[in-house]
Amino acid sequence: MFIILVYDFGQKRVGKALKICRKYLHWVQNSVFEGRISQANLVKIKRELTSLVKPEEDSVIIYTFRSKKYSNREIIGLEKGEVDFMI
Repeated sequence: MFIILVYDFGQKRVGKALKICRKYLHWVQNSVFEGRISQANLVKIKRELTSLVKPEEDSVIIYTFRSKKYSNREIIGLEKGEVDFMI
């Protein structure tokens, strides 16, 4: 499956969130990641981020796609993350 993950963490936890996400996904932009991921790794990343989240301060949103067939990616301006695959 393909996912887009975005997060908003407090300053003390944002570095840890970045490290977790980089283990599984490609960094695209500040607090935005994307990539193909197995169901098992999706469970792992959710578990790791859930343990880090302070519900009153932080949030994580995961968009899940079964296929990239009907998706389109358009960049206007600077591409911040290096994506090593085409969408």
